[in-house]
Amino acid sequence: MSTSSPVDPSPATPGAPVRVALVDDQQLVRAGFRMVIDSQPDLTVVAEAGDGEEALRVLDAQATRGGVDVVLMDVRMPRLDGLAATARLTAASVADPGRAVPRVIVLTTFDLDEYVLAAIRAGASGFLLKDAPPEEMLAAIRTVHAGDAVIAPSSTRRLLEHLVTVLPDDRPDDGAAAQARAALAALTDREREVLVLMARGRSNTEIGRDLFVAEATVKTHVGRILAKLGARDRVQAVVTAYETGLVHPGQ
Repeated sequence: MSTSSPVDPSPATPGAPVRVALVDDQQLVRAGFRMVIDSQPDLTVVAEAGDGEEALRVLDAQATRGGVDVVLMDVRMPRLDGLAATARLTAASVADPGRAVPRVIVLTTFDLDEYVLAAIRAGASGFLLKDAPPEEMLAAIRTVHAGDAVIAPSSTRRLLEHLVTVLPDDRPDDGAAAQARAALAALTDREREVLVLMARGRSNTEIGRDLFVAEATVKTHVGRILAKLGARDRVQAVVTAYETGLVHPGQ
């Protein structure tokens, strides 16, 4: 998870363009996003929708035409809002692990903690404000597609300080907490060190420098952490670190 502006917005990997879907009830907003995204050789907009219900239909139809890699999802929309649509979309990957589900970046004009928390609970891999610079949005798409998570820098500090007091108390005790603690216990000492540094916002490069290991070694540890915790990406792993008490605010 990143606590600073996303990294270099230049294309991260060669190959087919990253397929992006735009979900926003304002057509002019979608047009602006499309113009910026389609200007990049490694990104392409393949689908649009004006509300959450339409988005789910469009994404399902697009699955037969190559699918979508990343969805830019607005929060406030008619019929079905972006948070509910994100929850339904990511739930599909739980019900059918073999199904390819796009990663979601939630976009909003409201820099409020509750939206950040709700987006993460819903399974989003990123959270950005609509007034973020175009290069930050482009970098976020590439970073999330690469398997990392992006949270708007202005929201990150408050989010991390808020997680430990908000997330555990308002969620039903359905055994998930015990399962998370068991998964955490399966981590090696080194993996726990890496997870703590992830929760503090360190990049793979920074973690490697802190632990005096190669970045490739860090990537291997991160992959094992995600597998053991059953996390889709880094942000979900960090939520587990806070929920289980492995990391506390101010550390």
